[in-house]
Amino acid sequence: MSLPPVSAETLGHLSDEAPEVQNDGSGRGPVKSQSPLRIALNRLRHDKLAMICLAIVLVFVFIAIFAGQIAKAFGVETGPGNPAKQLDYLNGGMPFKGPPNGAFDPNHPFGIAPKTAEDNLAVWLYGCRTSLMVATISTIVAGLLGIVLGLLAGFVGGRVDKVISFFTDAFLTLPYVLIGLIIAPILNERFALKPDVYAQMQVVSLVIILAGFGWMSMARLVRGEVLSLREREFVQSAEVIGMPTHRIMFRELLPNLVAPIVVAISLMLPAFIAAEAALAFLGVGITQGESWGQTIGQATAYFELYPQFLWQPLLGIVVLVVTLNLLGDAIRDAVDPKTRR
Repeated sequence: MSLPPVSAETLGHLSDEAPEVQNDGSGRGPVKSQSPLRIALNRLRHDKLAMICLAIVLVFVFIAIFAGQIAKAFGVETGPGNPAKQLDYLNGGMPFKGPPNGAFDPNHPFGIAPKTAEDNLAVWLYGCRTSLMVATISTIVAGLLGIVLGLLAGFVGGRVDKVISFFTDAFLTLPYVLIGLIIAPILNERFALKPDVYAQMQVVSLVIILAGFGWMSMARLVRGEVLSLREREFVQSAEVIGMPTHRIMFRELLPNLVAPIVVAISLMLPAFIAAEAALAFLGVGITQGESWGQTIGQATAYFELYPQFLWQPLLGIVVLVVTLNLLGDAIRDAVDPKTRR
């Protein structure tokens, strides 16, 4: 006995099948499956501390981008003021003005700097721009360099891995502060008579120092992840069909490394902000222009008489670095819930 023919409507079509759903056991019905990235974003969105830190970081980014417009709105500007006018600000013999020892001046909300009468608010705003700009560029350069070298070392292996690992270990033994102390006199000698070029070269040299001595952790992280992924079936299948090496690294391996790379970058950025301020404090970072570290170096001599001069840039660095670190920890917990205590 032959079975009756089955029509196409009875069989249906693969494209017409309903998407796979899962039940979470709560009795609320089926739950649609989500990608790991969407799950991590949902965890991060429900983390109140992470959202507060993100809002604070966005405020600093807004200040850095619109520092000039904010300074104009407050009617302040960088550059030395008129020290002779500080005679009007004398309070107990202090040649400067500002709380807590001096009266509050709405024309200078953060007070003015000793000797130069430079407005502290304008310096703070442009110092925020300098710190974030240098740290962001250094993070991008160090991240790209570390990712490329880590992919090559982990996937190609052999002599390439040995050479890259050797240079990674060699750079880890060199202190970036010492390199900065060596580069600063060379720049002073070559570009001191050209103020415009000198200021640009300071930024370039600082980015080179920070990125040149910050890519090693990223390279080691990517190399370790690639070593665990290159034996997976999808990589072996790509090799069997003759896919080029660069395509395997950037099309097959790199998308699987997004989570650890994002976490590493979120922790690298605050480290570069603190390093930029430390180098400026030592006089080998940004000295032509505004910098929080440079202001801290100038304010240490006036801490007892004028503590506000020191606390303003110091609090800016502390708040920005702490919030970025907390945000990085939250991203790490969202990507890998096993790290949660």
